[in-house]
Amino acid sequence: MNNPLFDKTICAPATVQGTGAIAVIRVSGNRAFEIVDKVFVSRRGDLLTDVPGYSLRYGSIFRGKELLDEVIVSVFKAPASFTGENTVEISCHGSNYIVSEILALLLENGAKMASPGEFTQRAFINGKMDLAQAEAVADLIASQTASAHKLAISQMKGGFSKELASMREQMLHIVSLMELELDFSEEEVEFADRKELNDLLDKVLVHIGELTSSFKLGNVIKNGVPVAIAGATNTGKSTLLNALLGEEKAIVSPIHGTTRDAIEDTINIDGILFRFIDTAGIRSTKGTIESIGIERSFEKIRQASVVLMMLDGKKPDSFNTAISTLSSKIDNKGQKVVILINKCDTINGPSTTATDTFNMYSKMVGVFSSIVGLTPLAVLNISAKQGVGLDKLKDVLIKSQQDANISTDSVLVTNLRHYEALANASAALIRVREGLCTKLPTDLLTQDLREALYHIGTIVGEISTEEVLGNIFKNFCIGK
Repeated sequence: MNNPLFDKTICAPATVQGTGAIAVIRVSGNRAFEIVDKVFVSRRGDLLTDVPGYSLRYGSIFRGKELLDEVIVSVFKAPASFTGENTVEISCHGSNYIVSEILALLLENGAKMASPGEFTQRAFINGKMDLAQAEAVADLIASQTASAHKLAISQMKGGFSKELASMREQMLHIVSLMELELDFSEEEVEFADRKELNDLLDKVLVHIGELTSSFKLGNVIKNGVPVAIAGATNTGKSTLLNALLGEEKAIVSPIHGTTRDAIEDTINIDGILFRFIDTAGIRSTKGTIESIGIERSFEKIRQASVVLMMLDGKKPDSFNTAISTLSSKIDNKGQKVVILINKCDTINGPSTTATDTFNMYSKMVGVFSSIVGLTPLAVLNISAKQGVGLDKLKDVLIKSQQDANISTDSVLVTNLRHYEALANASAALIRVREGLCTKLPTDLLTQDLREALYHIGTIVGEISTEEVLGNIFKNFCIGK
């Protein structure tokens, strides 16, 4: 390898830490075979340097004369490996002690511990994948649903990259012709057809617009449908979050204003990942910290795809105020609202049934919701504390996504870095189109076109900096 950054041979566990049947330790670099041969003895008696690529060897790991473990070693020879380098994967027993001892042996014999994402970074540097594909590796590892998995696989195979490459190639052709014009500027000739450029701009801008518009859906598939649990203090928001997650994630207390900041966690419901956000209780307060928490609650409500509006079934007189306050923060066209009348286990009076009371409350809620222009998906009677009505709530949440067109067949943008780069490229191309209308000089048009090419190039890594690479790969797990 010519890159001096990767002169060292690296090693790291490729499986999750903890006791299991099998653990895998990955070694990659110019000296991978040499280093492993110092500690591994094949039952066949051959050295890894003489073993063909894509081969397995059964043998033993020794520390001196002491047998440490019996292992299977997988051999991958450059450039036909994940990193493009000589690579060895040692499959050993899953004891933490064994894994630690084998790693120590490798380090003693010249290997270095890999930093997070270093194996994938080497694959990118060696041209085994572009930067968008490398980021898809992290998405694949983090995928929690079939949709997220399918999307990451598509990205890793280069579906997104191919679209960008095609777009960039067309733009490079036009830029080349325009720069040729600059070389013959004194002769006032036009090599680049301005109508062709306009048509290409329209086509590329539509395509970029489709990609940037897909970010909302892509983000939902990758990170989960954002569901904000909103309402006044002590309506049971934190209790509901804990009940849905099946754990004590949020602190529950009768003291008003206990939740000061949003608490988030995800749950997979029937194959759809939902990201629940427990927001601070909304009420009038003079407390500085609590006021900040309430303002953040409104921000989270605005960002959510679904809002669970919590009402206290013990305080029907507060329904109108609560609905009025929250409805002003909700986009009734772009967001979906489910109204939950909580504490149903406490509203059964001596002369009426809980069902009669709920029906009465539901009519009250429906009437006032229509007055303020709110159209909820459903009004449900629940007890977050007793777990009553949660199955119905989950059914409503699943149905809320049936018209969301959650499909991974088309290319979707899932990464904020990609979204921002496309948005910047679009802004530059819009300037080019405006410049064509005002007959802007060719050199200025070319400058904006080059800027658009730069932003698209940063997505796949054709243009990258050490800072960008560092920020991307530091978020990877060690061993990948």
